[in-house]
Amino acid sequence: MKLPKLILTDIDGVWTDGGMFYDQTGNEWKKFNTSDSAGVLFCKKLNIPVGIITGETTEIVKRRAEKLKIDYLFQGITNKLPVALSLCEKLNISLDEVAYIGDDIGDIALLKAVGISAAPNNAPTYIKESVNFITQKNGGDGAFREFVETIIGQERLKNILQDFE
Repeated sequence: MKLPKLILTDIDGVWTDGGMFYDQTGNEWKKFNTSDSAGVLFCKKLNIPVGIITGETTEIVKRRAEKLKIDYLFQGITNKLPVALSLCEKLNISLDEVAYIGDDIGDIALLKAVGISAAPNNAPTYIKESVNFITQKNGGDGAFREFVETIIGQERLKNILQDFE
């Protein structure tokens, strides 16, 4: 599989299980699976920028993106396709050279427009029908990492892993 020039991802339902926790003082909590951070690391090793496009706007996602040194973060986006198109224009690439993983209604247009698309295993059927492949993992269980590993392939993954031996 030819490597994409950009990997984009949704957050809620992909990097998380979609659950949102609120305490009595109004604090919001999200649980991320640290396994997904390896997906970002693999992209960095291959010089593939990673971008998050999410409908929510939270400090939690901003902090996670900063910690992982995510290249692009767009929050509060209800129509994701124009944001992706604008980023492609900035990077001088086409949507055909982009991979995207999403899990819900707000992702459909972008999933249908990119060159490589995926959804977590627990996405609704109508979302799964819009993508090139479905991860075996559910959202929040390492679906983003599996998405990246599938895209880069076993041979490239072996080469990357040699750096850690």
